[in-house]
Amino acid sequence: MLTVTVGKLLEEKAKLHPDHEAVVYADRGLRMTYKQFDDYCRLVARGFMRLGIEKGEHVAIWATNVPEWLACQFATGKMGAVLVTVNTNYRAAELEYLLKQSDSTTLLLIEQYRDSSYIDILYEIVPELRECAPGQLQSKRLPKLKNVIVIGDKRYPGMYTWNDILAMAHEVTEEQLDERMNSLDPHDVINMQYTSGTTGFPKGVMLTHYNIVNNAYNIAQCMKLTKEDRLCIPVPFFHCFGCVLGTLACVSVGATMVPIQEFNPKQVLQTVQDEKCTALHGVPTMFIAELNDPDFEKYDLSSLRTGIMAGSPCPIEVMKAVMEKMGAKEITIAYGQTESSPVITQTRTDDPIHLRVETVGRALPNVEVKIVEPGTNKEVPPGVQGELCTRGYHVMKGYYKNPEATKEVIDEDGWLHTGDLAVMDENGYCRITGRLKDMIIRGGENIYPREIEEFLYQHPKILDVQVVGVPDEKYGEEVMAWIILKEGETATAEEIREFCRGKISRHKIPRYIEFTDSYPMTASGKIQKFKLREMAKQRLRLTN
Repeated sequence: MLTVTVGKLLEEKAKLHPDHEAVVYADRGLRMTYKQFDDYCRLVARGFMRLGIEKGEHVAIWATNVPEWLACQFATGKMGAVLVTVNTNYRAAELEYLLKQSDSTTLLLIEQYRDSSYIDILYEIVPELRECAPGQLQSKRLPKLKNVIVIGDKRYPGMYTWNDILAMAHEVTEEQLDERMNSLDPHDVINMQYTSGTTGFPKGVMLTHYNIVNNAYNIAQCMKLTKEDRLCIPVPFFHCFGCVLGTLACVSVGATMVPIQEFNPKQVLQTVQDEKCTALHGVPTMFIAELNDPDFEKYDLSSLRTGIMAGSPCPIEVMKAVMEKMGAKEITIAYGQTESSPVITQTRTDDPIHLRVETVGRALPNVEVKIVEPGTNKEVPPGVQGELCTRGYHVMKGYYKNPEATKEVIDEDGWLHTGDLAVMDENGYCRITGRLKDMIIRGGENIYPREIEEFLYQHPKILDVQVVGVPDEKYGEEVMAWIILKEGETATAEEIREFCRGKISRHKIPRYIEFTDSYPMTASGKIQKFKLREMAKQRLRLTN
């Protein structure tokens, strides 16, 4: 096990491979070696110290995958502030909730994202910013918030610019930073991520250096990642997928990070080609978009070897296409959740193909996994479905200021109860069969949406499908499928049902079928099934 802080991990790699490329932003011509990147992160860390940010203080960042995000991740890892990652899809109420609940004293933000002005949203929550000097904020709604730093050159009332922070750094010595770095403990909390909040209010997951550094290193090992690899990272940094499976996994072995600022399938394909990336991460919807790009055949993806597909259940057909058409023969599937730093199980590059497309792999090294009868701690035998629980170095310290919620998911013996249903075989390979609350119970029959989704993916016209349960007077619940068709295709609900007849149990054939162009999603690419259920209720009330 590695007992090293995030900041020291980067420093070690910079000493080992000073001239090796650490970061490449292909679209903006930005390239940094490990030595340059480490020096830059030290500069940012000293700037934060000059601002008066103490060890353990909370610093929130609300931005896309910009280079400054990356610098903040490792700068806070050096000077000991806890980086609080903010979902890029957040709006005023969500941002206010997070800043307040997390006790953040500092916020870094970009000016805007898509059609949303982050600056305007912030002024709405903190009108006092317009009247105060930078660093002197006294907000009624957010009493802890003192510093706001805009990632950009334009001056806004009450805010520092990024360059102000870099300039301030010169008032703090390298020795002062080293002293701070040496005072950090690998078991200190260094990262706080708010769970997607697909149910209830988001909770702040407290992760330590030890949690995420070891998880990142083990993830890299499962992919056989080395310093010779170049990983394209189009998944958001604010999510564990970006900042642990992506950036931190690279740094743990000295590989090159090739981030994409905002996901765009063409840009991903272009970057993989131009930068000769050997690895690519993505949620299934991203891989589907890349594979279905009209110019897909024009790109040379021959450098691709591995990567990770995760974030939501992976359709087998998509996995096969990534291996065969994209050439990522050693792509892996990872499964986990923010509360487990995040990866619990992962397939290995040399696993036989059926295990790599049909399971989410086996436990990472030094991670325990068991399947229990839901609601109990009683283990079930191999091949029997139950709730997946895990224990080990990767389990979070807890939810910030929420001991009750922590107790609900981590039992007295240290097992984290994931709320996911799974089946484990005798060799430890797991198949995720659904969420405890995704399960549809129709007339006493348990139906797992995943099974119906996998079946419908085989239909030649279907691009994507999500199955949910909707209320029904007779059976309690009925099955509904939301389908996205491939471009240029048309289909009827009856045609889809006909495809199912005789191939899956009658009670599993969707009673309701709706065609749609997109699904409601969290910014990290997770489909919000609860929203699909709400939409279904409204839609069906209109048609019944």
